[in-house]
Parts: sequence; structure tokens; C-alpha cells
Amino acid sequence: MAEITGRSLGGRCWVKMPQINEELYAADEARWASLMVAAQKGEQEPYRQLLAEVGEAVSRYLTVRFGAHAMIEDCVQDVLMAMHEGRHTYNPSKKFRPWLFTIARHKAIDALRKRNARREVPEEEVAGVYSEDVTEGIDRGKLLARLSITYREAVTLTKLVGLSNAEAAARLQISESAVKVRVHRGMLQLRQFLEAEQI
Repeated sequence: MAEITGRSLGGRCWVKMPQINEELYAADEARWASLMVAAQKGEQEPYRQLLAEVGEAVSRYLTVRFGAHAMIEDCVQDVLMAMHEGRHTYNPSKKFRPWLFTIARHKAIDALRKRNARREVPEEEVAGVYSEDVTEGIDRGKLLARLSITYREAVTLTKLVGLSNAEAAARLQISESAVKVRVHRGMLQLRQFLEAEQI
């Protein structure tokens, strides 16, 4: 896969994505649809293969959009669980990928919205949010990079690093209510970006 590159223009980072290989895309679509039909009939081996392949694909999908963060692995598991529980809703006369990635989009937003579990965050990790390596990792997240810097900082600190609104406010030197507004607006934009994507 080609490396994702970004350039700054007017305060935003625009990310150039690699071209989709149409043949591989079509092959995945046909194979996954076939494996899902077999799984719906109760065949275990095709279902195991489908879960393994889809897990890798969803992990890549989320990493490209949000960067490499700890929440990705949990989100992949949520997607696989939702796919398992809803496998009877897949219609074999329809394409599999849109069905799957609709689930992935919803679970990604759910994971970010619910990520308020408090944990002890080492000071160096918080400080690292603004270090070159971590910032580069965030900028590689296609969707996070599309947010304005004010929304991106607030979402990153509260949803990815795990700070409380008060802690994020202290870090950003703004009011707690301003953090809440930025996080809310940032999350709305992320949802819009995800829903606008063509899979």
C-alpha cells in the first residue's frame, strides 16, 4: 500500500490516499460475499476465514481514518461482534462491503463517543500529544486531519488520550465548556465525514 502523505493548506492538512486497486477490491467483494453466504448456512470454516480477513480490513480502514490509536483494536472487535450478531441481516443479493463498512462507521463513532473511561495518563503521554511523532500519527489519520486544529486537539485529548474535559481545558488553556463545544462539533464533523465516504 502506498504511503499516505499530507500537506498543509490554509491551516488544514489534506491527505492524499493511495488509489484503490479495482481488481483486488472486486476479488475481496466476491470472496467476502461468498464466505458470508456460507456462514449464513452454518459453515464454520468459511466464517472463521471471513472474520479473519474482515478484521484485518476493518483495522486498516480505521487506522487510515483515525491514526494508530489504542481504541482501534477494541473498535475492530465491536465491528466483528456486531457483524456476528447481525449476520442474518446481510442480503446476498446486495454487495457485502457497503453492509460491512456501514457497521464499521457506526461502531467507530460509537467508540469515540463512549471513550470517557477514566484512566491514569502519564504526563509524558499527554505532553507527547504535541510531539512530532504523535502529531504525525494523528495527521496520518485521514478524518482527524480534516478537522480544524481546535477540534482535532479537543477530540484527541478527550477521546484518544483519555483526559477529562477539565484536564483537556487546562492543557489547552480554555474553559471546560469550550472543550465540550469543540468535542461535540468535532464529533459531528467526524460523523459527517464517515457518512459521506463511498466504500
